[in-house]
Amino acid sequence: MIKKTLYFGNPAYLSLRNKQLIVKLPEVEKNDSIPDDLKKQAERSIPVEDIGIIILDNKRITITQGVIEALLDNNSALITCNSERMPVGLMLPLSGNKTQTERFRDQINASLPLKKQLWQQTVQAKIRNQAYVLSSKNNAIIENMKVWATDVKSGDPDNYEARAAVYYWANLFTEIEGFSRNREGIPPNNLLNYGYAILRAIVARSLVASGLLPTFGIHHRNKYNAYCLADDIMEPYRPFVDKLVCNIMAEETNIEELSQEIKFRLLNIPVLDVIIDDQRSPLMIAVGQTAASLYKCFSGTLRKIKYPTFE
Repeated sequence: MIKKTLYFGNPAYLSLRNKQLIVKLPEVEKNDSIPDDLKKQAERSIPVEDIGIIILDNKRITITQGVIEALLDNNSALITCNSERMPVGLMLPLSGNKTQTERFRDQINASLPLKKQLWQQTVQAKIRNQAYVLSSKNNAIIENMKVWATDVKSGDPDNYEARAAVYYWANLFTEIEGFSRNREGIPPNNLLNYGYAILRAIVARSLVASGLLPTFGIHHRNKYNAYCLADDIMEPYRPFVDKLVCNIMAEETNIEELSQEIKFRLLNIPVLDVIIDDQRSPLMIAVGQTAASLYKCFSGTLRKIKYPTFE
């Protein structure tokens, strides 16, 4: 079952009743010109068990402790946004699997050679997906990227990931003068940042559900990063966000600001079509398969992570 992604960009009061998220709009409730029967119709209820991600993007949103507890019990991800309306915080449950201690132990005790092999697979999958996006958008030369993906060795000692990234970003948005991939850079960096934040939440949520520590990475090791493993595992999924951003740019004339319409398009990331294990699947479901396969690699029952492809 695909979990819902809920976005709240206006003032709202979120409470819990009978395991349902109750959404009330204070601007409607306080408006005396609106009849009481219409006010009741404005109240909406959503089963908590159907929710995968909630994004809070307004300073006048009130959420009760009961809602937060129910969301975390359901392994939902709660994203908060800053004054610039960009995702800035992520809340996840501390425990998402019944055999958590055993799974933590397997993850922490994973050997360095195993982690290097897992990173090799991750980089290969990422470069191949980048090559597909580049070819589909600009019909660019990608034979070099295919060779790089094949040549990646355990641990990527030759840093093919960085080499591919330089080529990829230099050729993806050629119509935008001076574009470079930078969090603080010119658009469409704003769209990419927003999309990656949603993707990161999806991946972190699935890692927790598989009983893994999203902090303890196989490659990323920044001591200030609470989601090193999520940042590792999301790498082959980034090109799916990039392709969505390319599609949005082809239809939108103004991407200087993240309009509501653009945000709603980016909120479709969890249901993007991917191919995983030779089957078509929504991205959120595929990420769950990736996380589950990663644990099997840590436990020694599998040798390869399941990553998505475009075709």
